[in-house]
Amino acid sequence: MGSLVDLIVSILIGALSGWIAGQIMKSEGSTLRNIILGIVGGAVASALFGLIGITFAGLIGTIIVSVIGACLLIWIVRMITKK
Repeated sequence: MGSLVDLIVSILIGALSGWIAGQIMKSEGSTLRNIILGIVGGAVASALFGLIGITFAGLIGTIIVSVIGACLLIWIVRMITKK
């Protein structure tokens, strides 16, 4: 049962983080896109910060990392799709 709760918490944190990143980056997207950006962004940013020895703990730390990662992903997508 714990893994189901962890999954739900990850989705909620991802949705919040993706929404915050969308506001920061002035990006418009669906809730599903925001959830995906927040979850993937959190994983990417956690890996990148881990490589340089920086770790974040707790709920606030997780949200901060996810927001940074989602902002990074939005920026990368903009660079790729820019004409």
